[in-house]
Amino acid sequence: MTGIVHSTESFGAVDGPGVRFLIFLSGCAMRCRYCHNADTWVPGNGQEMTVTELLDKAERYRSYWGKKGGITVSGGEPLLQIDFLRELFAEAKRRGIGTVLDTAAQPFTRREPFFSKFEALMQDTDLVLLDIKEIDPEKHLALTGHGNANILDCARYLSDIGKPMWIRHVLVPGLTDDEEGLRQTGAFIAGLKNVQKVEVLPYHSLGADKWERLGLAYTLKGTEPPAEESVERAYQLLINER
Repeated sequence: MTGIVHSTESFGAVDGPGVRFLIFLSGCAMRCRYCHNADTWVPGNGQEMTVTELLDKAERYRSYWGKKGGITVSGGEPLLQIDFLRELFAEAKRRGIGTVLDTAAQPFTRREPFFSKFEALMQDTDLVLLDIKEIDPEKHLALTGHGNANILDCARYLSDIGKPMWIRHVLVPGLTDDEEGLRQTGAFIAGLKNVQKVEVLPYHSLGADKWERLGLAYTLKGTEPPAEESVERAYQLLINER
């Protein structure tokens, strides 16, 4: 089986525990206004690779991983290539490689055939990094082009099965930083039993040039990164001040 790989990075230090080999799969249905990887949206934009080719490439850097490291698969939205992802993670576990899935869970559904595939994938997934972009359904739709009911359902499912999870929230001034929304998100997170870590990712405009190269209108021009105190306040709200 082959997958479409947009790119890889050999030394990732913030996308899961330890040092990780990062794999970015192509394709994403969301159109997040602050996306810094807009070039990953198109499903066929990348290199076709087999599981063996990809893991052989990753293992060249295995000496740097230590006991906690391994591979992290992101995107784009990796769940759009769930068949390839299942085979990749199954083979990684056979090789003794730690596996992390970085997802916004937009494709998640309990309908078949997706759900059985997702259940199988979770058997070989050590940790899920889940983006909660916005708790309010209408605001989420305006921000990403999609609703969030199934995304929140994915978080509940992962909680029910006890799958270790980190929650991530991108803090965009004037967009995803309202206190009431952060409180509601914090209350939702507090109801989950499997959250090991909450991360607030400050907005940056480093991907804006990609939008321009793609001929897309970047609507957040002039938006500055949040102040350090705003990031800390958001973090306190997201952990429900506990």
